[in-house]
Amino acid sequence: MSQKFDVVVIGAGPGGYVAAIKAAQLGLSTACIEKYTDKEGKLALGGTCLNVGCIPSKALLDSSWKYHEAKDAFAIHGISTGEVNMDVPAMVGRKANIVKGLTSGVATLFKANGVTSLQGHGKLLAGKRVELTKPDGSVEIIEAENVILASGSRPIDIPPAPVDNNVIVDSTGALEFQSVPKRLGVIGAGVIGLELGSVWSRLGSEVTVLEALDTFLMAADAAVSKEAYKTLTKQGLDIKLGARVTGSKVNGDEVVVTYTDANGEQTITFDKLIVAVGRRPVTTELLATDSGVNIDERGFVFVDDHCATSVPGVYAIGDVVRGMMLAHKASEEGIMVVERIKGHKTEMNYDLIPSVIYTHPEIAWVGKTEQTLKAEGVEVNVGTFPFAASGRAMAANDTGGFVKVIADAKTDRVLGVHVIGPSAAELVQQGAIGMEFGTSAEDLGMMVFSHPTLSEALHEAALAVNGGAIHIANRKKR
Repeated sequence: MSQKFDVVVIGAGPGGYVAAIKAAQLGLSTACIEKYTDKEGKLALGGTCLNVGCIPSKALLDSSWKYHEAKDAFAIHGISTGEVNMDVPAMVGRKANIVKGLTSGVATLFKANGVTSLQGHGKLLAGKRVELTKPDGSVEIIEAENVILASGSRPIDIPPAPVDNNVIVDSTGALEFQSVPKRLGVIGAGVIGLELGSVWSRLGSEVTVLEALDTFLMAADAAVSKEAYKTLTKQGLDIKLGARVTGSKVNGDEVVVTYTDANGEQTITFDKLIVAVGRRPVTTELLATDSGVNIDERGFVFVDDHCATSVPGVYAIGDVVRGMMLAHKASEEGIMVVERIKGHKTEMNYDLIPSVIYTHPEIAWVGKTEQTLKAEGVEVNVGTFPFAASGRAMAANDTGGFVKVIADAKTDRVLGVHVIGPSAAELVQQGAIGMEFGTSAEDLGMMVFSHPTLSEALHEAALAVNGGAIHIANRKKR
């Protein structure tokens, strides 16, 4: 007799495991299927985010930044350190321990909430049945009242630079270097490319980033992307825009990359090459031909605004559906879907999903950019405040960047908050909270912010929208 559950989730990433836990909390019998295993061959929950994405990359970013500070920035504080060295295997080992702790933590949460964890490959069949292929090759059919597809994404491969997991690696391989490559190439100047490039640049790599587009960080506000380009270039990243990779050839322990730019065909040699051109949904072998669920030509599952597929009772969330590939988007979609299964009218505000790049300075934004709003014909008022004028940032010797608040010129409602600088992700989240409740720039300006804090920069930027900033000269008078 097959097992039967109210909810079966395929995938235990940040969308899937959150959905499973929430379903169990709401009293639904729940199973979550995951096939990913760690280096020891044990089931590893948490998906790309916990295992080879968000968490391990941030561990390396933090370790490499501390090394940079100890080597180059402590003297200004009066701290003498002598020679500073980095033990790369120890750094990577610390990252692995963090990952192991968090993935085992998800398993503990499953147990505490009564989620049944099933190891193997899940495939949706007709009639909301799920085929579970176990590690030993045996197959079990599971019955479900509701199915949530949360199989996530994987790095995109490109023919000009095939990954060999030695000299040419994807984002996963770039987390496992055991030594610092002297010459490091990165294909793609997106979030992943810039973060991983920053890690190894801080540790001594000569990093060249090859970006096919002519515009840097196109999704970010133009003022932010301009500042980011200037800052990251100053830090040592050689960012080549309009550089389209056309081929590569591995010669022993190095790779010769061919690319074209405005000057024609170019070649450059690296000791390691990271391919970071984006990610694609994992929907191969996810759906039986008669499942009834439709996917597009790129492999994304078709869903409505509430993540429902064309089959009643079957949903899809996270990286396998439209929208940004972000862990926090996937998690909130999982919660929305489960609550709607329980009959609640839960909605998700897709207009207020924050984006973050964890370089240093951090880059983050929520809402619309100034260029987008102007293209839509919306009249706006803009307020900015530089961290160079922040007492807290000066005390921390971290004064690069600024906060930018964009408000509707007629209603004063905040339409976008954009930050490059220290704790950008945290400051943007404050903006997102206010925007969720329809805040105006005046509202933010009237709030009391504790002093001295970095968040005062958000306060001052909001005041500057209407010409009322205190700690900088105002561009606009009342």
